[in-house]
Order: sequence, then structure tokens, then C-alpha cells
Amino acid sequence: MSDKIANNLIAHALIDACIFDLDGVIVDTAHYHFLAWKRLANELGFELTPEDNERLKGVSRRQSLEIVLQIGGVNTSEPEKERLADLKNTWFTGLIEEMQPGEIYPGVPSLITELKSGGYRVALASSSRNARTVIARLSIGALFDALVDGTMITHTKPDPEIFLLTARMIGVPPANCLVFEDAEAGVEAALAAGMKCVGVGSAERLSKADMVISKTGDFDMEMLAGLDVS
Repeated sequence: MSDKIANNLIAHALIDACIFDLDGVIVDTAHYHFLAWKRLANELGFELTPEDNERLKGVSRRQSLEIVLQIGGVNTSEPEKERLADLKNTWFTGLIEEMQPGEIYPGVPSLITELKSGGYRVALASSSRNARTVIARLSIGALFDALVDGTMITHTKPDPEIFLLTARMIGVPPANCLVFEDAEAGVEAALAAGMKCVGVGSAERLSKADMVISKTGDFDMEMLAGLDVS
């Protein structure tokens, strides 16, 4: 048996499931979030930049609102915060209702199909409360063995709750799970859950991940052998 085949067998024995984040990993819903938050900022009298939007990735709607209000120097009441969060979500859901399957990142469906053919469990774990709507619009629900969204958790990333719940739902120990994440908070949550993590995006921003790739579609089965599975 060659070293390469042996390494692949070891990786397969230790990594039994792959868990995918949604925004920025499977599809660019982050762009639609940004448009909705930017519209809200404009309503409140200030501009939200793409750089500001980086701070909103991987956190809850309420946390995002707090960041946006902080950026704009806006102080308001709790009832008004609830209204603003609901208003942003109304605009966001209107945008994602127009999404099409062609917006899925290249190579993602084939990667998931290959993983499942290789015997891996595959799940989706997104902090978004709208994840099921997005998955339905993209027509990819059948690809996942489990789907966990923001309506099913109490604590958002970097808390590991969402990944630990996902692992329980698919019946795989956390140590045998590999997470794909594009946000720092998501990487931290995966590691806190005791899982391996592939960062998708900037190597500098996601340096805590076990491996970093530019795009989800760049990952292939051979890369499993390159992970530190000790």
C-alpha cells in the first residue's frame, strides 16, 4: 500500500463528516445582507462600506445590528432596535426570494456529491434564520443529511453550539467533523467544538483554520490527506 493511499485511509477514518457554512461558502448571500444593511444605514443617515461589512460576517442579526449602529454612532431604544432588525430582514428576504440555482459557487455541488459518494456525512450549519429559504431557492436541500439554522440555536458563533448540535444530528463525534467556514467567528466556533476547519477566503484573516483555500470549489478529496489528523 502506498503512503498516499494509507494517508487517505487515515484521513477517512478520522474525518467522517463535513459541515458547511452557507454565506460565503456555498453562495454569496453576504452580498444581499450587505445591500440590506447598507439600505438601513442610509435610512439612518450614514454610509456602510464593504470593509464595515466584514465585521458582520458569521454573527447574528442582532449582533450585526449593534455593530451597524455603533458604526453610525446611533443610540436608540430596544423597541426601535427590534423594528430596525425586522426592517432589514424584510429587505433581505425580498432580495433572496429572487435567488437562482446558478448563484451557487462553482464546484460546490460536485464537491458535496463526491463527499457523499465517498461515504462522508454532509451537513449545513448556518447562523442565518433564512438559511432554509436560501437552500430552497437554490434547490440543493437534498444534498444535506442535516440542516441547522439560526432558529435552532441560542448562542451564535463563535460559540460552538451550532456545530455541536449539527454533529449530534448526523451522529458523528465532533472530533470526526471537518467544517468549511469563511468567517473568523465561524472558524473559532469550529475549533471550540473540537473540529477541524477549512477556512474559505483570506489566509491572513482565517489563519487559525487548519487549512485555508480561496474558494470552496478548490477543495478536493486529496486535500483531506493534507490535513493534520493526528
